[in-house]
Amino acid sequence: MYDEHGSEEHTDEHAAQERTFAALPPAHGRGFAQTWWGQAWLKALEDTALELSQLKAGRRLARAGAVGAVSVRPGRITAVVEDRGVPHRSDVLLHRLGEEDWDRFLGMAVERAGHIAALLDRDMPPHLVEDAAAAGVELLPGIGDLEPRCDCDAWDHCAHTAALSYQLARLLDQDPFVLLLLRGRGEHALLDELQVRSAARAEPVAAPPREAEGVDAAEAYASALVLPPLPGPPELPAEPGLPPSLDTETPAPAGTDAAALEFLAAQAAVEAHGLLAEALSADHGRRAPRPELAVGQDAVRLAAAGPQRHIAARLAEGSGRDTEGLALAVRAWEHGGAVALAVLEEEWTPDAQAAARARAALAAAWDDDERPAFKAARGRWTVSGSPAQLRLGRDGRWWPYRKERGRWAPAGPAASDPASALATALRTGEE
Repeated sequence: MYDEHGSEEHTDEHAAQERTFAALPPAHGRGFAQTWWGQAWLKALEDTALELSQLKAGRRLARAGAVGAVSVRPGRITAVVEDRGVPHRSDVLLHRLGEEDWDRFLGMAVERAGHIAALLDRDMPPHLVEDAAAAGVELLPGIGDLEPRCDCDAWDHCAHTAALSYQLARLLDQDPFVLLLLRGRGEHALLDELQVRSAARAEPVAAPPREAEGVDAAEAYASALVLPPLPGPPELPAEPGLPPSLDTETPAPAGTDAAALEFLAAQAAVEAHGLLAEALSADHGRRAPRPELAVGQDAVRLAAAGPQRHIAARLAEGSGRDTEGLALAVRAWEHGGAVALAVLEEEWTPDAQAAARARAALAAAWDDDERPAFKAARGRWTVSGSPAQLRLGRDGRWWPYRKERGRWAPAGPAASDPASALATALRTGEE
């Protein structure tokens, strides 16, 4: 709630939900967000701000440790940011979800136990956000959703509110419940409501009493009211089924690779279990079907399951790769599926618009005196004097790569920020 002057009214309910985080140490030489939801927060900030210079100044303040303790409560984050020795009270406001929004979100969450388990592990899987959006609830902020307030009287995001927003991205990395608190629900209240709903959902429903007398067949056929309800959907098994064993007394036909058949059967069971899980999800009818994989892509999917060496060799040969090439393809697949595989194996030259966006992202990611020197060619930016490389995907995300034994190898998942992707590539080399 805000008064006529735009200041937040401090209710007892909000005070009870407020969390305060101690000031974080400086963040020199690293990106502000490593998780995809932290990067989505920064994208909302960077898409909203009108002055690129203010964003750069904000990053510089945040990296220097100028942001004090951060207070988070429903609809608002607050901190004191010190700029050239002058403290500034800075706030960033985010719209709180209404009661109907939370009712839809909670109803969606209890239908998929994996969502609750992920949150408890301080993770926010993309499916949770997608399922919430399908229910009409936007968890992550979009363009214009982050409203700045600062005592420096700037009318847009100033360096101080930008620094606070960059600092919050680091907090979101550690705990996605921070975002849910901003949207209006604290961790304990949220988990209590989920527990109540889960318990209510688990209560058995009494079957209606059966009629003592029969019903005429013609009358029953003519009236839909007396037709029994359709059976409910089946329950998802806890794990994929086990295929039958081929270890029998009957010898296999000549030329039959029994181990390969058992491997394919096991993978078919895993795939069937995944398809059933998708079919039972609440938003199954609203999801686009998954595109069919090409032979080379499917070979990598199978190889990612860790088959025996001779099976992996057959997959490599059948997909036109050598053994090391298949191993690199598997690493790419584990970081992002078919999209990541395309970044590894396909070369493309961004068009004029994509190239302009890439240059703008590279210019905004570092201050002028911190930006690495790059050699750019066909959507790939190699760091001069370093075995690190950034690759631009067709969706605009940046993929970290590192040279290993003369080949460029995937170093981690994609990032919306080139600085975060490069930090992943450099950190991979230190491990």
